[in-house]
Amino acid sequence: MSVPEHVVTMEDTLEFAEKIHHGKPQLPLALRLIQRTGVRKRHIVQPIEEALGHPGFEERNRLYEMESKKRCPPVITEALTNADLTVQDIDVIIYVSCTGFLMPSLTAWLINSMGFRSDTRQIPIAQLGCAAGGAAINRAHDFCMAYPGGNVLIVSCELCSLCYQPEDDDIGSLLSGGLFGDAVAAAVVRGHGGTGVRLERNASYLVPQTEDWISYAVRATGFHFRLDRRVPGTMKPLAPVLRELAADHGWDAGNLDFYIIHAGGPRILDDLAEYLNVDRTMFRHSWATLTECGNIASAVVLEALRRQFEENAIPPGATGMIAGFGPGITAEMSAGRWALDSRDPSSRPTARSQGFLEPGRVARQQVV
Repeated sequence: MSVPEHVVTMEDTLEFAEKIHHGKPQLPLALRLIQRTGVRKRHIVQPIEEALGHPGFEERNRLYEMESKKRCPPVITEALTNADLTVQDIDVIIYVSCTGFLMPSLTAWLINSMGFRSDTRQIPIAQLGCAAGGAAINRAHDFCMAYPGGNVLIVSCELCSLCYQPEDDDIGSLLSGGLFGDAVAAAVVRGHGGTGVRLERNASYLVPQTEDWISYAVRATGFHFRLDRRVPGTMKPLAPVLRELAADHGWDAGNLDFYIIHAGGPRILDDLAEYLNVDRTMFRHSWATLTECGNIASAVVLEALRRQFEENAIPPGATGMIAGFGPGITAEMSAGRWALDSRDPSSRPTARSQGFLEPGRVARQQVV
């Protein structure tokens, strides 16, 4: 993963919120909620003074296209190198982003500019928000199950600061303005070989009648993020779903070796730890991502997984779970075991467990 060079600290966030929304009755509550997020700093693609303005939807989308084309290729190259693959080895590109719009998708530009094969399949995912990182992993797993030996590249480009709306001053908007950050991440799911999570099972779940809890209102000025106050409580209905996924696989969701969980906010992580009956330190990579980068939407699970790689302390065969949560309210979940690279063909996984996840393991805070 890489993050932009412009840093916004918690102190910066509080100062600018006070300055821009001074006198608004909801501001004191919003400032308290922002402080409780635990986000020490975030990274954005423009200096904060520019990010807080609004040059118009057309200019913002132009910035999205320019920045995504600049920042995605180096991260993709790093992920491919870590997976010991080249662009010619990739059969599918899954591109996930909810912070800008391009048609054709950036996948077409990547294929043409980076030398991917012309028959590379394209799967852009634009409307699953923060859940899209987990969804991309699951769709990559599905592909490798259908086409054993195939390789899938996942790219997440989330430039959340380009969606800031200075005129929106409800609690949800103010909170999101102090929570989200920008990042680009990439990972490779290999049909066989490699080091990482050997994906064995995946599932999706939609919490009924919650589709308006996280949403965009699309207006002349662009995407206006809407966040319902009930969202932090969604782990109560989702924890049993995670338990069921693990139980269907013969595992106890409260007794796994690693957890890669979307860090939507501190209550999400605290509640899920409580409902699964696991120590909150088991979510340490998600907590670290939230603290050092903010909520980076679909890139969170890929960054948390990168941190799991760099910890370099997990034994082969360790059991774990990946979960992304987002609009819908949607959960995208998978379960698998940690596996080490082996060049011995006899060690290749069976069709049932096809799919190794190799994330880009770039240095923390790398700037591209």
